[in-house]
Amino acid sequence: MTLANGDSQEYFAAAKEGRLTFQKCNRCDAVQFPPRHHCTTCWEADLAWIDSTGKGKVETFTIVRRAPLPAYADKVPYVIAAINVAEGPRMITTLVGEDALDVQIGDSVAVTFEQGKDGDTLPVFQRT
Repeated sequence: MTLANGDSQEYFAAAKEGRLTFQKCNRCDAVQFPPRHHCTTCWEADLAWIDSTGKGKVETFTIVRRAPLPAYADKVPYVIAAINVAEGPRMITTLVGEDALDVQIGDSVAVTFEQGKDGDTLPVFQRT
């Protein structure tokens, strides 16, 4: 099973190539995530895909110390973070790396990619 749908196929294809992409409205220039078939600012359906720098800042985070499902038991503790990406969108994602548990609000982060259990390539972030 894949996570991609009609709105997000290009997003997941780019992730597979190691690129983080967002939709940008050709009418109002708003950048949005997650992918949708229309702009969430002006409601136009004239969207283009842009490559992200992959850089951002930690807005907030939580450390998961108790696995919510047995499939995650070998991953705890791990960090779920809200990342404000340089292009504007906020992404909720996993923070990875040896120093992930030392995360602080405001830390600079950069995107990297991991293979998900369903076969999709997923963007995750690490401290820089």
